[in-house]
Amino acid sequence: MNRPIITSIVEALPRTVPFVGPEQMERMRGRPFRARLGANESAFGPAPGAIAAMQAAGRDIWKYCDPESYDLRAAIARLHGVGSDNVVVGEGIDGLLGLAVKIAACPGSPVVTSDGAYPTFNFHVAAQGARLVKVPFRDDKEDLDALLAAAKRERARILYVSNPNNPMGSWWTSAELEHLIAALPDELLLLLDEAYCDTAPAGSVPEVDVRHPQVLRLRTFSKAYGLAGARIGYAIGEAGVIANFEKVRNHYGINRTGQIGALAAIEDQSHLQTVVAQIGQARDRLGRIARDNGLMALPSATNFVAIDCGQNGAFAQAVLDGLIARDVFVRKPVVAGLDRCIRISCGLDSELDVLAEVLPAALSAAREHS
Repeated sequence: MNRPIITSIVEALPRTVPFVGPEQMERMRGRPFRARLGANESAFGPAPGAIAAMQAAGRDIWKYCDPESYDLRAAIARLHGVGSDNVVVGEGIDGLLGLAVKIAACPGSPVVTSDGAYPTFNFHVAAQGARLVKVPFRDDKEDLDALLAAAKRERARILYVSNPNNPMGSWWTSAELEHLIAALPDELLLLLDEAYCDTAPAGSVPEVDVRHPQVLRLRTFSKAYGLAGARIGYAIGEAGVIANFEKVRNHYGINRTGQIGALAAIEDQSHLQTVVAQIGQARDRLGRIARDNGLMALPSATNFVAIDCGQNGAFAQAVLDGLIARDVFVRKPVVAGLDRCIRISCGLDSELDVLAEVLPAALSAAREHS
């Protein structure tokens, strides 16, 4: 039978996904989880006004989205004190990362990231046929000095940095990031993934400055805003750079209902602050649960906590498997050195009650087999 020709880039890619979803895991297990604490979603939910707006929008779902995201872009621009031409809206940060790679990297172009950082970015680089250069973490943080050195050495087209970081929850100060930005070599695009910036401490997120054409700031409504299922993110940058997204983006790819919900969410900053406080309380409780079980919670600026299981990656995997067997969905880093940890999302008190209940048994089972 004749077959179509598939590009050599795609043919060479492995058939895999960066994350196995909890729904797929529940299908495989044949039962639901009691606590969903693995995907860094916000169980605290979106603003009531956002829910109401999305419910009302259901009557008009026969309509396509506004391809310009005019109202949402204007609201984002007002929030950050920039022009609408400095903002592009996309299908979450994931979608915008893919477009940024398409814009800035050619097949074979070097792209620098941290080994163990957000893996979906790596998939976009691979699909473009670009060459990924990985730099190890240092002290559970992305190593800014080593990343910059690698970018200069490789003459990279893109440098990816997340602040705060996933999967470890670590962060850099504004001053340290501003130093990195000031030292960027010519022709390099810095993708600064700030998915967790809303939960970061004061002094860790640089002021938005759209005058620098080499810096693209990426943010999302999926985390603290509680709209992960809506798939709405945005990028802020110099207008000339942002204009390139108009050449490659899927203009009708935005979820209309999510677009409307995001607009209502951004206009309710008081609810956002309430959720940020709830996330902080959940982080504190996760720290107490870890200490009660002889484990160490790493400092976190995100809506999750990385918990050091105190041994190697195999032991941490056994702990994770034990939690999943006891109906608690969590995830863990996979890169050596980081994989000694499990990563637990901030959840409702009822979910953390379940975690506190089953973690001792999961640890006991892991120690028996270590």
